[in-house]
Amino acid sequence: MTAQWDVEDTPGYVEVVTVREDSTAPSAETTVIRLLGLLPAHWRCVPEAAEDRIRLWIARDGATTDTDIHRAVRAVLSDTALWGWAEQS
Repeated sequence: MTAQWDVEDTPGYVEVVTVREDSTAPSAETTVIRLLGLLPAHWRCVPEAAEDRIRLWIARDGATTDTDIHRAVRAVLSDTALWGWAEQS
């Protein structure tokens, strides 16, 4: 999956980057599907998966702050289905 636009062109989105920290963790393609499935269903997300990195652009809404988005992604990444992946700081 490759996004054809950049977050700089989309100020209504928050960029979240996750990286594979364990080489035995599932691939980015598998992980991005799991990650999207565990995020709130009403969030609009645009994913980009590379070998050891996933970029998500998550649409801002009036009720969710950037901090809320990052907190939710970190909580989802603690799920055992996503072991070996972490949010890039």
